[in-house]
Amino acid sequence: MPSLDDRLAALFDARDRADMAPTIAALLEVLAEHPDDARVLYEVGGAYDTAGEEETAAGYYERALDRGLDGETLRKCLLQYGSTLRNLDRFDDSLAVLDRARAAFPESESVQTWHALSLHAAGRSDAAVAELMELVADRLRTPDLLRYEPALRGNAEYLRSLDGARNV
Repeated sequence: MPSLDDRLAALFDARDRADMAPTIAALLEVLAEHPDDARVLYEVGGAYDTAGEEETAAGYYERALDRGLDGETLRKCLLQYGSTLRNLDRFDDSLAVLDRARAAFPESESVQTWHALSLHAAGRSDAAVAELMELVADRLRTPDLLRYEPALRGNAEYLRSLDGARNV
């Protein structure tokens, strides 16, 4: 019999994003065998999320986080849960989850990008653009951008100050 990791990998590889029902059904079978496994709960949540069933996905993400995740699985769960909360118009909750992800994974470009999306969705476009400008300054180290790095960072700081003044 294949290991749990092998079973999950096979289900993930076989999924059809346009028809998640078979993947969800298969994951629910795995969950019945491993009802307290945080990774299985996370994967079920992700499948529901991909299927567009955000409310259901959120519950599985919460259960997975309560059971304890770590490493890359924790990073992915926090990002996906934060994104799901944004899609549910729960912007403050989304930002809180993504703030937790940023604290735990400060080098993650994906977490920073999704944090910016949630800032934008929450009506905080200045902060969102500032965050993306900082990401560009930190990660796109091309000669063309390096020439303007002080200006990029200065503009990001200015935009962040506008956001701070509005959200006092």
